[in-house]
Amino acid sequence: MELVYLHTFREVARYGSFTRAAEELGYAQPTVTAQMQKLEQSYGAPLFERYGRKLRLTQAGEALLPYARELIRLYGESKEVIKQQTTGPIAIGTIDTLAAFFLPPYLQAFCQQYPQVDLVLRTAGEAEIVQQIRDGYLDFGIIFDRPCTDPELITHVIREEELVIVMPPAHRFTTATALTVHDLEGEPLVLTEEGCTYRGMLLEAFGEAGMTQRSACQFSNPEAIKQCVRCGLGVALLPHMAVKRELAEGVLTAIPFQSDKPPFSIQLVYHKKKWLSPSMVTLVDTITRSQREES
Repeated sequence: MELVYLHTFREVARYGSFTRAAEELGYAQPTVTAQMQKLEQSYGAPLFERYGRKLRLTQAGEALLPYARELIRLYGESKEVIKQQTTGPIAIGTIDTLAAFFLPPYLQAFCQQYPQVDLVLRTAGEAEIVQQIRDGYLDFGIIFDRPCTDPELITHVIREEELVIVMPPAHRFTTATALTVHDLEGEPLVLTEEGCTYRGMLLEAFGEAGMTQRSACQFSNPEAIKQCVRCGLGVALLPHMAVKRELAEGVLTAIPFQSDKPPFSIQLVYHKKKWLSPSMVTLVDTITRSQREES
């Protein structure tokens, strides 16, 4: 038995008419009739009897009405409790780079406001994150990609982030103002892992130019990539935020990477059918508002 049947029952009892109840509820009159028949079948007793044009409750209907009212009230009360939910886990999927160089200050600010909420951070590639959001395993994704156009997802673009070619300070590229894929022909590359969106963009650019990349090694961890670059194993394509500290210390140099591809952005995504608790709304606002204020 569905709660909606009890709600319909209450309205029929209130108006003494299937037709009037249907008008108030926005149903077709046969829908109301069918619901009341199912309710009567569930209880094994008639709930209404007709006197002329007027419906009246039977003895069974009179007995059921206060329970229906109370169940509807309790349902409304439970909704209010859920609306003010401030505990429980929130599962966030992101990539290693954003987990290390973007999210920490915003997660800290959120945890100070909601100390009883458990933030569960899972790292994966963007495609896997999006699929896990579709499947309901993740509440949110923080991704770094070209604009997300998935019709099942709501997307908040937080900011564009420049991609740079990272190299040791003595590298021959350091005098350049920008680099293209043609400049990288024959250059050993320290690549990110397969599935990384900006690695995919770089290899796509090599393919479109009819060139073959020279891969020195590949890692999923941006810190390992930077250490290999410092040791002279090759150059790497990374988001600018991942090398801010090294640039300030002078141990690495970064030159903007230019291509005809759409720019990459940090984006917060979640399923369009996802119900957001107050704490989830705060998390979204904390991340998106902070970045708007910075920009």
